[in-house]
Amino acid sequence: MFSYSAAASLMLSLGVIGLSQASTEDYPVDAPEQHVSHGHNGHQIQHTDADEHDEHEDEHDHEETMEKIVVQATRSGRIADEQPIRVELINREEIEEKAAMRPGNISMLVAETGGVRLQTTSPALGSANIRLQGLYGRYTQLLADGLPLYGNQAGSIGLLQIPPTDLSRVEIIKGSASSLYGGSALGGVINLVSRTPSDELNGEVLVNATTRNGQDVTTYVETPLSENLKGSLTAGAHQQDEQDIDKDAWIDLAGYERYTVRPRLFWEGQAGETLYLTSGLMTEQRTGGTIADNKLADGGSFKQSQDSDRFDTGLVFSMPVLESLTFNTRASAMVQDHTHVFGIDIEEDQHQSYLLENSLAGYTDNSDWVLGLAYQSEVFSSNTFPEFDYSYEVPGAFAQLDYQHSEQITTSYSVRVDEHSEYGSQFSPRVSLLYRPNDLTIRGSFGQGYFASTPFVEEIEAAGLSRLAPIESLQEERAKTASLDFTYPFDDAETSLTVFGSDVDNVTQLEAFSVNNNGTLDAVRLVNATGKSEIRGAEVLLRYYLGDIKLTASYLYLDATEESLNGFARKEIALTPRHSAGFVAMWEQHGNFRAGFEAYYIGTQTVNDNPYIDETDPYWHLGLMGEITVGRVSWFINLENLLDIKQTDEHPMLLPNRAPSGQWTTDIWSRNDGFIANAGVRIKFGH
Repeated sequence: MFSYSAAASLMLSLGVIGLSQASTEDYPVDAPEQHVSHGHNGHQIQHTDADEHDEHEDEHDHEETMEKIVVQATRSGRIADEQPIRVELINREEIEEKAAMRPGNISMLVAETGGVRLQTTSPALGSANIRLQGLYGRYTQLLADGLPLYGNQAGSIGLLQIPPTDLSRVEIIKGSASSLYGGSALGGVINLVSRTPSDELNGEVLVNATTRNGQDVTTYVETPLSENLKGSLTAGAHQQDEQDIDKDAWIDLAGYERYTVRPRLFWEGQAGETLYLTSGLMTEQRTGGTIADNKLADGGSFKQSQDSDRFDTGLVFSMPVLESLTFNTRASAMVQDHTHVFGIDIEEDQHQSYLLENSLAGYTDNSDWVLGLAYQSEVFSSNTFPEFDYSYEVPGAFAQLDYQHSEQITTSYSVRVDEHSEYGSQFSPRVSLLYRPNDLTIRGSFGQGYFASTPFVEEIEAAGLSRLAPIESLQEERAKTASLDFTYPFDDAETSLTVFGSDVDNVTQLEAFSVNNNGTLDAVRLVNATGKSEIRGAEVLLRYYLGDIKLTASYLYLDATEESLNGFARKEIALTPRHSAGFVAMWEQHGNFRAGFEAYYIGTQTVNDNPYIDETDPYWHLGLMGEITVGRVSWFINLENLLDIKQTDEHPMLLPNRAPSGQWTTDIWSRNDGFIANAGVRIKFGH
């Protein structure tokens, strides 16, 4: 078994993580807040469209391509291959592949990355969160261009409302990133980086339809607006009919109608200033539950729905103040209104999130550093249950130093101090190290952080607040995370091995109890779990390039346990498979065609509060996709879940009695959509 104490001491002496893979494709990779980056000797690297074109001429020069990527999420402005902090990148090529599979949202885009699991939180509405290396999904901070545009504690439904059309790449940091982004990043960060417009008018339209009567239309347009100003606009319309796949009168695939629009502006001044502005609008109506007036075990029907309206806006400003200093400002605001229906209960609420941050960055021949002040605010207000309202005000200060000791060794130190209005002073450090003897790359990391508890654990998102008792004396959730990563290239192959561990204290969980003391469990309350949740694991990644064919194999081992309610034993954390693996084969000739096959294995999982089983069976997910491009037009088809796996083939989804939380279904440990195919066309226009 992986020893956390041994790993922690090793991390403190050894440092941070490491596999950074990316391809620049045809899009500029400049981060909106930083168009100039520094190499390991402090020399500036200016990114241009010409650089992008030259790199694309040599598609097999992977290392050279990596060195042109400036990672936003780590704040240091260092190129990807020089990062002490491990950052996994999903490039534009992979984004286009996944957009052909699921153009309506980013769930598939992130779910098929090693060490990342998409966990359904509401079987009725299909909402899901992202679990990084076995940590709870609420600990993952979702950013857009470094801004929390979807909230500091984004609800699980948010993943299903973000189209991938305008993304240039996705950056993933696993493990505690509270030292970089505060209490919402206890488990890690996923940063969605938008495309930077070129100097020509360009765009694309994508139209998609599925065999489950779903349709998507997305558009993206970019254009220069003046000599120093460029803009882009993304818009989408998405529709899905309700689907009762197993004919049990319960909707297995939620119906929805959603519209999104997001304009962006990119400005560059004559003296090196840059300004990025964005706003977004989203409206969605999503429905699930029983079909029409069908009855449940208690004789009633249970319609479940959620209407969402979100507006967000953000900016990133950067300005050189001296030869080696840069002043940065980031600010964002998000307001989201919800109307939830849980049977006969209607809940209306509003989430608000705000950020203001100023920082000063500099570099010397051997170092990059950042000092900053931040203010974050997270507000929840309910018209129906005002006793659960909260307003978190969090001023903080942070610092980061990346220092190159030699050509082989670079370290990164980051620390953040927050003064949380509810949970008091919070100290979040992280130390990372990069060691590169010859072709071997070793990264190590150790960090700790916190999460500000809210009522919205997974079960509450699925069932609402009506059966939740008033919250009393919760403590913040805290975690320590450590990892050690080895990567080594062999000619046309890339290999990576990562071992990691996490200890989580004060995990917030639901406890069932009787309101009338009659022995019937008919309500729930939030409590901090006793003991630690301990997660140990390892990831293996193998990637091989054979001409135009790319083969990728991955394996994830997880040993995740928590203390049982009686406190005398440990048990496995539910919905956490001990073994999972994946294999993807992609054959592509750029500009002509791509064809792919994927196979994912999900091992046995423990389930809680399931009257039918205590442990699940393993299963496979298989898929095929193909795309043919003729000129500016690409036709694609995708076949998902070829084995037609459905959880209801193993046991009913509906519970014989309503759970104390109010939920009418078991948790989802497999799939409930069965085989599904989609096909469509992507049309590009402009330069």
